[in-house]
Amino acid sequence: MQRVTGIGGIFLQSKKDHKKLLGWYDRHLGIKDDAAHNGIFWKWRHADNPVAIGETVFSIFSSGSDYLQPSPSGYMINFRVADLDWLLEQLRAEGVEILGNTEVYEYGKFAWIRDPEGN
Repeated sequence: MQRVTGIGGIFLQSKKDHKKLLGWYDRHLGIKDDAAHNGIFWKWRHADNPVAIGETVFSIFSSGSDYLQPSPSGYMINFRVADLDWLLEQLRAEGVEILGNTEVYEYGKFAWIRDPEGN
């Protein structure tokens, strides 16, 4: 079974001036933050099922946010996976560090892991 099927989100943490960083991404890359949704959502269609619509989010959090904890990296990448429960079983068997419990929301299931460098 395929493990990662795409990118669900990319999250950054501002180290200094949150508003200035948001402005930089807007001015230079055309990425406008939607404050009501805490980021920008790009919609796309699945190649093997064009009726299904997926989303990839890009969001920047302020320096005081704990959203990216416990990672010291200042960023987080959400990978889309075919079967999260199956993948977590495989990762546990392979000795990958899994953080906390799986969280389930109406828009998806989420789990956190660490790579060998703590990301």
